[in-house]
Amino acid sequence: MSAKRLIFHVDVNSAFLSWEAARRVKNGEADLRLIPSAIGGDVEKRTGVILAKSIPAKKYGIKTGEPVASAKRKCPELYLARPDFGLYAKCSRAFTDICGKYAPVVEKFSIDECFLDMTGTERIYPDPVAIAEKIKDEIRDTLGFTVNVGIGENKLLAKTASDFMKPDRVHTLFSDEIEEKLWPLPVRELYSVGTATAEKLERAYILTVGELARADEAYVRRLVGDKMGAMIHNFANGIDDSPVRGEPEEAKGYGNSTTLERDITDAREAHRVLLALSDSVGMRMRADGVRARCVSVTVRYNDFRDRSHQCALPLPTDITDEIYETSKRLFSELWDKRTPLRLLGVSVTDLTRGEAEQLSMFSEEDEGRERARKLDRATDAIRHSFGADTIVRGSAYRTDINVGKKYKASLDSTEKKP
Repeated sequence: MSAKRLIFHVDVNSAFLSWEAARRVKNGEADLRLIPSAIGGDVEKRTGVILAKSIPAKKYGIKTGEPVASAKRKCPELYLARPDFGLYAKCSRAFTDICGKYAPVVEKFSIDECFLDMTGTERIYPDPVAIAEKIKDEIRDTLGFTVNVGIGENKLLAKTASDFMKPDRVHTLFSDEIEEKLWPLPVRELYSVGTATAEKLERAYILTVGELARADEAYVRRLVGDKMGAMIHNFANGIDDSPVRGEPEEAKGYGNSTTLERDITDAREAHRVLLALSDSVGMRMRADGVRARCVSVTVRYNDFRDRSHQCALPLPTDITDEIYETSKRLFSELWDKRTPLRLLGVSVTDLTRGEAEQLSMFSEEDEGRERARKLDRATDAIRHSFGADTIVRGSAYRTDINVGKKYKASLDSTEKKP
């Protein structure tokens, strides 16, 4: 017989703010967790939103994701700290490394949470709650920030348990506790139930997770769609057989987008952004040894409407220039040349790995592609050895909307560690 599953979910409490606070406390500064504070961008930039908040800030009604200006209106004395993604990556690795000391398999679910598959460890750790407390306390005492640990028989139950009372807590949600702990929750608190789905359920007087669990599955499917209906009905009953994956799943696509610091109203400026985005996408594909058969471009207008176009390629590619030329063509089909643009994005899908490339009828075309590929590889090698800012394509860098800075950051995030 297979062992009964035992899954932990470790979730950092107010991660970005906790990590910044822990750094400051270590340096002898005040603890941001004890005052109304938040992590957010520049008030004057439209990308400035609240990324994390302290418990005192929460009392003012400040919410993650709301504009910084709105948060400041609610709490004029709110202390704002700028994001530091280098710090976040370092802290994320540190707490995951501690988890890896105890669990045979650790799945990084996001920068501030991970799943631990503790199945079969009962002889080493006979008391799951005790070992969860030990992991929690080691993270707090070693790294200076707190986590919640949820314990369950699958990923859904463990993740739900970790969302119970915070901070610095261990909670269980086993199958025999579902009726007591899961079913009384509002239906919109069930994992994967978004606002639109919750509204449909609530209009049908399905207000709690328990009511969803007891509802006829066919009826739920009619309300919210077959796939979503089946999934949330299972979740409401605590059913989830998804595995804890120690290795990340293979990418199904690559993409990059940027919210611009000011609206774009000129095609040349847009093309420079598209080149920077195409180059970062191409570099990531080349690092992973894949090529793509489909390119997509997304635009967001200044009235927040999104549009996207995609097209299939005659040959799979990882060549920056080919991705860029295709993205320019798609962009020209999307944009009306009048409405200001707020966001641009480039993505590729329909990936292939290690397939032999079909040669064209024209040898000059094949030679040109090979020259372009060699140039890309040489550029990637220089960036890898000497830093992403050593080579930036000139037309991507020469712009007054600070694409060069965003471009460098996107390339920095793709570099492989030696």
